[in-house]
Amino acid sequence: MISKKISKKIKLERNKRDLSQLELANLAGVDKNTIWKIETGQVSPTLDTLEKIAKALDMDFATLTDVSKVDL
Repeated sequence: MISKKISKKIKLERNKRDLSQLELANLAGVDKNTIWKIETGQVSPTLDTLEKIAKALDMDFATLTDVSKVDL
């Protein structure tokens, strides 16, 4: 459940910034397929990947992983 909420939050934050999956992947230094798999719930992101995504989205790790207000 938490993993699905994190996936949704990443997608929401990416869309707020008008970033494509490719753009976010480039900013985070990860493969585009990694972003796609995370957002579609096919994989759970590692802590390292979450840190990279948070930095790319100009967020701190705690804010990115706070899913208390994310509905599925």
